[in-house]
Amino acid sequence: MDPLLEMRRITKTFPGVKALDDVSLSVREGEIHAICGENGAGKSTLMKVLSGVYPHGSYDGEIVYDGQSAAFSGIRDSEDRGIIIIHQELALVPLLTIAENIFLGNERAARGVIDWPRTFRETEGLLAKVGLREAPGTRVGSLGVGKQQLVEIAKALSKNVRLLILDEPTAALSEGDSQALLDLLLELKAQGVTSIIISHKLNEVRRIADSVTVIRDGATISTIDARGGDLTEDRIVRDMVGRSMENRFPDRERRAGEVVFELRDWNVWHPEQRDRQMIRDLSMTVRAGEVVGIAGLMGAGRTELAMSIFGRSYGRNISGQVLMHGRAVDVSTVDRAIAAGLAYVTEDRKTLGLILEETIRRNTVLANLDAVSRRGVVDEGRETEVAEKYRHAMRIRTPSVFQKVMNLSGGNQQKVVLSKWLFTQPDLLILDEPTRGIDVGAKYEIYSLINELSAAGKAVVMISSEMPELLGMCDRIHVMNQGSFVGELAAAEASPQAIMSLIVRE
Repeated sequence: MDPLLEMRRITKTFPGVKALDDVSLSVREGEIHAICGENGAGKSTLMKVLSGVYPHGSYDGEIVYDGQSAAFSGIRDSEDRGIIIIHQELALVPLLTIAENIFLGNERAARGVIDWPRTFRETEGLLAKVGLREAPGTRVGSLGVGKQQLVEIAKALSKNVRLLILDEPTAALSEGDSQALLDLLLELKAQGVTSIIISHKLNEVRRIADSVTVIRDGATISTIDARGGDLTEDRIVRDMVGRSMENRFPDRERRAGEVVFELRDWNVWHPEQRDRQMIRDLSMTVRAGEVVGIAGLMGAGRTELAMSIFGRSYGRNISGQVLMHGRAVDVSTVDRAIAAGLAYVTEDRKTLGLILEETIRRNTVLANLDAVSRRGVVDEGRETEVAEKYRHAMRIRTPSVFQKVMNLSGGNQQKVVLSKWLFTQPDLLILDEPTRGIDVGAKYEIYSLINELSAAGKAVVMISSEMPELLGMCDRIHVMNQGSFVGELAAAEASPQAIMSLIVRE
């Protein structure tokens, strides 16, 4: 089959950094082509070159699309040719309806007046194509992330898409939503839509991809044809990281000490829906040096539990006790929770965990400014010293602590979040989806850091939607469903089947 797209010897340079170095990519018409690589490898940069985010003239090399040389000066140019990109951070307006979002900038209008009947009629047809059973007038902000992703794809279909680019489309989705999205991509393939998918989830890549291109350090390493039978996760990982990774999880000597954290009879009610209880009579303990996992489906209440414990950041009418080292502590505000020895690494690092426009230096000390201040004024020398210490200790890949966090890869951003909380000297670390959107090499580094923390006597709670991660890292796993723990499994007896059987039993 002839290629629909050829990117030839693409080189893109930013000040002091060569993001792409002579990268080539060929995508056949009608296929699903996956692009894999570690964070910072250049995958998203390559797609921004293709879609015109980085316009022609800002890079070296040539793009040939549908047999013709392409010189896109912006997103509009590429969209006019049927190339649509859906970024990892969805570009939807929460306060607008589904219909308004789908046709935003592409309104169905006559003489400057929007034709609402036509808009809603076409929206209904597009929603049927993507399998989304929602009214066109539904406000997008009321939808879950999985449904919002379908709205983005419906928006792409409204623009007569020929080449659909998806950047980490399932990173924030539950297992069920992820599988539904993959099924939709296969349906679109059957309808003639060509797709490029950037993903760290290698099991998903193996399921749907016809070809896989691996990029490492801004260069093309390999392109693998799935039809030839050479597509294995080990092969992809080896090409991504430049070495074989026989063990996805580092070895750890399991030594549980005294009880550090205890939760007793914890109850939390929804902040707005007064009759909805989110957490019910929940109790748990975590010992020094122990990693305790919390498994559950989307909506089970895991994040709500973590946020309610950490400064009562979520919920109302919260009751129950938090004990640290056997003594009841006050966690009614974030400041008091930090003072009690708690730290919470949020699942949404870009919105809640970091100030992206600020430097690594400033983000590192944010949760403990008193430690780098004198008489209420930040000592910038001390601030730099602390940031440099954690930069080396956490192996953050950056030329300087004065670099803005927004310019780091996802794995390095997560290391900055961990640094920020470690600087508060916590006894308990609550990690909510600690490796979401991070490549396999960076995941291993995060896992190694977690093991180092547990070896130093820290108590760790790990919330994760990835069962292999929980099974590979945790000493014990609590299974959560509808705001309650429905079972607890020791590492030796835990398995995906055992976890799911506890969930569905309820």
